[in-house]
Amino acid sequence: MTKSLVIQGRELSGADLDLIRRLQVEHREWGRTRLSEELCLRWDWRNGRGQMKDMAARTLLTKLERRGHIRLPRPLHQSSGRWRKRVAAPEVAERNAPIDAVLAQLRPLGVSLVRAGSPDQRLFNTLLERHHYLGHRRTVGENLGYLVRDAQGREVGCVLFGSAAWKCAGRDAWIGWDRRSREAKLGLLTNNTRFLILPWVRVPHLASHLLGCVARRLSADWQEKYGHRIVAVETFVERERFRGTCYRAANWVRVGATQGRTRNDRDRRIRSTVKEVYLLALDPNFRRQLCA
Repeated sequence: MTKSLVIQGRELSGADLDLIRRLQVEHREWGRTRLSEELCLRWDWRNGRGQMKDMAARTLLTKLERRGHIRLPRPLHQSSGRWRKRVAAPEVAERNAPIDAVLAQLRPLGVSLVRAGSPDQRLFNTLLERHHYLGHRRTVGENLGYLVRDAQGREVGCVLFGSAAWKCAGRDAWIGWDRRSREAKLGLLTNNTRFLILPWVRVPHLASHLLGCVARRLSADWQEKYGHRIVAVETFVERERFRGTCYRAANWVRVGATQGRTRNDRDRRIRSTVKEVYLLALDPNFRRQLCA
């Protein structure tokens, strides 16, 4: 008997896996998209706005295949990083002159929500890919990105939020989560997966100020896009690379450290760098909302 799995925040039973395999046998002509759409319909898997979570379902299927539970048909369209290989438009080119100033000279900052298919999305993706030490790849699941410009319209930074880590001992203890509460409420938490001040921008206190600007609007923007609010934000800061100064200055709280494992390391074999865990509450009653 197959024990239950938790993937993409959804618990899968043996019966769920049998359903996926049966659909594949009965509909061999289906591609990955058609299969994911059918699963969303059967599970009534929707976001807060009532939209089918098709991309989450496709990611779930991919993870099941990687773990050896199913075998998927070949993708009909190869899209692995293709957008990253496109030649950047002139407006994406790096600036030759550094921005070396005090914060007051850049304010007010323009914080723009990055919308799918917009020119800002291409610019946002390219800047992260070129200048963030982790690079950037297509984001799956609920996510929001912000492109930040100064008062003169010059790009100065990028901020990206995505799915929260499934488990994190320090975070879960600080919130007061048991397993049941975490599984039920994880969608009210998001992860600051990328934060970039562009390398030619040298402005003291800009990073913490930018984090504050984004935090004040993040929950409302999430509500508008996904139909539910966010009550807290987490991030993971590599201990050997960064000190987390800008997060502390923006009132984020250090709640622990990781154990040097990746989020996909279920067999405790994959080693990773140790990261400091920071959390920011967006609602004064966040514990009650996360633990109810």
